[in-house]
Amino acid sequence: MNESVRVSEVEIPDIVIRRLPLYARELGLLASEGRDFISSQELGRRLGVTPAQIRKDLSYFGRFGKRGRGYEVLSLRDRLRSILGLNGRVKEMVLVGVGQLGRAVLGYRGFQLGGFEVVRVFDSDPSQIGRKIDNYRVDDVARLSEYLQKTRVAMGIVAVPAEAAPSVIDILVDGGVRAILSYAPVTMSVPQGVRLRQIDPVMELESMAYYLEEPFDGYVEDHQADVTAN
Repeated sequence: MNESVRVSEVEIPDIVIRRLPLYARELGLLASEGRDFISSQELGRRLGVTPAQIRKDLSYFGRFGKRGRGYEVLSLRDRLRSILGLNGRVKEMVLVGVGQLGRAVLGYRGFQLGGFEVVRVFDSDPSQIGRKIDNYRVDDVARLSEYLQKTRVAMGIVAVPAEAAPSVIDILVDGGVRAILSYAPVTMSVPQGVRLRQIDPVMELESMAYYLEEPFDGYVEDHQADVTAN
């Protein structure tokens, strides 16, 4: 299969796409450890995923691995990043909201390492508009639509209060933004072809609280976040 061609004939479950960055990151760590090959069994142990799940996920994108040796670490890492569209130019993003959460997003250096860059920052608070934060000048959110019409930015991060999120997301969608990461605890629908992913730390904690009711035998198992549930 040509590595430059993305698989489109088969509908790939979103949960599979979500696991690919996890695999790619772990393979990058393995490469930094000097590893050349790894089996699905060992990769599964490191990630808390079954070997069968790894093989099934990868099978959506072609044939991988060498019999008796496993997966070539760097080759698979690069292939996964290519499938995710991360081996080309930097993915530009706009950030809406420069409160405490928005500022934390601006200060997070992991975006650059992952191939992402915040290129413009917006807010509706008059006391923030015109200020400089981490070398970014804060623009009036009223100019967001105009900016999007003049650019080809396809990703956005929303870090505004819940009541403001729907209107901001609508502006992003109307402006051609196709991938939106929202920290606002608001559920809303978006047109087909647009991906809206919401991060709500409270909901994550609520689901984790369930497991605190289970008996604890004192044994701590080192697992990554649960990535196997559909």
